[in-house]
Amino acid sequence: MSKVNEWMNDPELAGVDKAKLDFLEKLFAMSSSVNAKNQKEMLSFLMSLSKLSKENNISFTKNDVDLIISVLKKYSSADDISKMQQISAFFHYR
Repeated sequence: MSKVNEWMNDPELAGVDKAKLDFLEKLFAMSSSVNAKNQKEMLSFLMSLSKLSKENNISFTKNDVDLIISVLKKYSSADDISKMQQISAFFHYR
């Protein structure tokens, strides 16, 4: 297993559906080329993410998201955490 996917085997994620984790793996592969500071690029990415999640019948509860983000932070660089926070900000505008 590559170090990039190491987080997926964290014991805290034992209760998360494998299909959701597989979906996230695809998401991270897609997001590697997205510039989180470019709003047009980010919006395009989020639209494709929405379409992909609907096509795969994948949705995340708030608890899923909070747990996954807390686990990801343990395995991420400061730059990665910053990118996660910028992406997350698009969803927490309310």
